[in-house]
Amino acid sequence: MRHAYPIAIRLVQSLALLVCVVVLNFLLIQLAPGDTVSVIVGEMGGASPETIAALKAEYGLDQSIPAQLGIYLGKVLTGDLGYSHYFNRPVLGLILERLPATILLVVTSLILAFVVGTALGIFSARRPKGILSHFVTVFSLAGFSAPVFWTGLMMLIVFASLIPLFPVSGMADVARPGQGLGYVLDVLHHLVLPAVTLGMIYVASYSRLSRTSMLDVLSADYIRTARAKGLPERRVVYKHALRNALLPVVTMVGMEFGQLFAGAVLVETVFNWPGLGRLAYESILRRDYPTLLAILLFSAMLVMVANILTDLAYRLIDPRIRGRGR
Repeated sequence: MRHAYPIAIRLVQSLALLVCVVVLNFLLIQLAPGDTVSVIVGEMGGASPETIAALKAEYGLDQSIPAQLGIYLGKVLTGDLGYSHYFNRPVLGLILERLPATILLVVTSLILAFVVGTALGIFSARRPKGILSHFVTVFSLAGFSAPVFWTGLMMLIVFASLIPLFPVSGMADVARPGQGLGYVLDVLHHLVLPAVTLGMIYVASYSRLSRTSMLDVLSADYIRTARAKGLPERRVVYKHALRNALLPVVTMVGMEFGQLFAGAVLVETVFNWPGLGRLAYESILRRDYPTLLAILLFSAMLVMVANILTDLAYRLIDPRIRGRGR
């Protein structure tokens, strides 16, 4: 129960922020050139003024922007996210269909980046002048410099074309049945290249940050005291130093969760991964604004959930924060 009150406060703040995000997204979409009706008319090869007026009335585009915003907010509160004119189906069902693929990709990339990056940083911090430490420095610079779409294309050329170890695109082989252990293994096989591509830049970031943080912690007075007491080096590093060294990395994970979704748009487009990123790309091209607004809404919700989980992780790692919560 000691975590309930701070989390409840964060939930209330997140709900207020979510309303602001919904309003801001709607207003920004209104500033974009064109609308849904113009796309439909273009696909029809033209239409009469009466037909255009009827379509605008059907989609509510004949009303003022404040009126459209009020109608949209009312629908969102009831769970109605609109209707996609391009996919010809309700937006909510479309989002829920694509959401698991994006969550799988983002969470896998995040876990990969956190575990590998933190491990590289900690090992290199134990020998700051060793080969591994220099490798982490060079790898961090390379990871920061390489755009995610370029990394994805290189992954496809090397590991799907020159050395055909992994599939080129998609989430699963269409010839396989969509269930059972074979299907799970097939999805994991397709997941390797997109997850590595998306997580590569964050592996570089977390390795550099965890190395710097661990070096700072290992030079602290309480670490010297622990060593002076004769504690084994392994216990000093992994029990006393690691918790404090992880705090900046956990903070960075929470802050960069939203950037992972931005990177997922490019990665899903390169690898044709059937998630929200690919759906957002298609919605932008077709000006399918109800679908795009729903994607932005769900992305904001996921980022807020990630921030709350980051706060919980802080309280589990650092006992001092738990004390302030009480």
